[in-house]
Amino acid sequence: MTEPQPAILNIQAVTKSYGSHLALNGVDLRIGPGELVGLLGPNGAGKSTLFQICSGLFAADGGTVELFGMTYRQNPGAILSQLGVVFQSRSLDLDMTVKANLKFHGGMFGYFGRSLRLRIERVAELMDIGDMMDRQVRKLSGGNQRRIEIARALMSDPKLLLLDEPSAGLDATARLALVRNLRNIVQTKGMSILWATHLVDEVAEADRIVVLVTGKVTSEGTPDALIAATGAADLTGAYIALTGVRPVTGPSPV
Repeated sequence: MTEPQPAILNIQAVTKSYGSHLALNGVDLRIGPGELVGLLGPNGAGKSTLFQICSGLFAADGGTVELFGMTYRQNPGAILSQLGVVFQSRSLDLDMTVKANLKFHGGMFGYFGRSLRLRIERVAELMDIGDMMDRQVRKLSGGNQRRIEIARALMSDPKLLLLDEPSAGLDATARLALVRNLRNIVQTKGMSILWATHLVDEVAEADRIVVLVTGKVTSEGTPDALIAATGAADLTGAYIALTGVRPVTGPSPV
């Protein structure tokens, strides 16, 4: 019998409250090496709170969170050096050029000189942003700014990439391009990805789907397994059956 591989992310019985509001209620979640896991749930389900805990911004009230076999209390530096994060809210310096943003971020990880230049060239190719390097970020479209943020998150060759609503605010064309880029990265880099979204079709090809509703994991399985379990015609139908919420729809990614 094959032994399961060590978890890249292992969340057990995590709780988090804001005053009287229970945002996360005993959440369990495990991601293995090279897995793309979609975290689906309506707005207010607790997805962003879970991401803030996974990225070390907030501490859980209860339960355990391990990344790469460590906790933030044990070794925060080692965790952050292997983690890439794209938050829902934008965080680029709009007055700097694309290249300057990437150089600054790389410098924070200790990359300089040739090593930094090669990393910038690599992420520019991955996200197809080579022709934007000398442009001021504020002059780019929302879709291109999102591509820059993802390129920045990839600078350290993370083992785990956390994506919190990465297509938020994008038009249909930009959203389709972003989904294609990210799927290409999954195939070529082999990193693990936790992709939080309320747009079901974005994660239709994920290895597993985790459904989060009012702070609880209510369902988990492959897209096909969730469709079969609900008797739905597709993943959107399964999502509606599992949550009682009709998801926001977008054009089908190709």
